[in-house]
Amino acid sequence: MGHVSTAPAEITRPESDEEAHVAPEPDVPWITLVHNDPVNLMSYVSYVFQTYFGYSKDKADKLMMDVHHKGRAVVSSGTREEMERDVQAMHGYGLWATLQQDRK
Repeated sequence: MGHVSTAPAEITRPESDEEAHVAPEPDVPWITLVHNDPVNLMSYVSYVFQTYFGYSKDKADKLMMDVHHKGRAVVSSGTREEMERDVQAMHGYGLWATLQQDRK
């Protein structure tokens, strides 16, 4: 048997001309998504939206129903830093939340 190298293979990806000259994308807004979970009551989710975001009861209830029926809802949008803050706040309330760029 011959010697088998255990060193990782070096993989390089050549940059195409197209990739090398593409201007960066303009700032795309970020969004905070709250996801459905089996733990929190719908009334509590609505309460959190009213308390933290200052949404009216009607708007908070609509977002809560989107979370419940669609599995998630966009609850805020803005800069990445703002959305990171909102996600952390939702986690503080015990809700499952994530952020992503809004790629409409």
